[in-house]
Amino acid sequence: MRKLNLEERSLEKSGRKRMKTKLLSRRRNDLLRREEITFEITHEEGGTPSRLQVRNLLAATVGVSVNCVYLRKMETRTGSTITVGDVNVYDSPDEAKHTEPNFLISRNVSKGKSKESE
Repeated sequence: MRKLNLEERSLEKSGRKRMKTKLLSRRRNDLLRREEITFEITHEEGGTPSRLQVRNLLAATVGVSVNCVYLRKMETRTGSTITVGDVNVYDSPDEAKHTEPNFLISRNVSKGKSKESE
């Protein structure tokens, strides 16, 4: 596994939560046409961010469409302001739909979109 530089990005919109993102590891999986990323988000103001907020922040950090980003796991320890998790970034949304399990796909869409698709 090759060593990568850590990437950091902050998000602050109209007085909302300020979050700082660090990509801890980034590994390319050519067979599944995706990048597997382990991340850390520091959210000092407010509680744990929603899955949708994390997905949008990571898409902006990596520089891809939010439709290609699928959050697999995210965990915040009690009393902590740091969230650690895993995300898969696919080359295209179609690749993700063929590879990711249905329950993860439904977790990664906003509630408004999931009701429309039913």
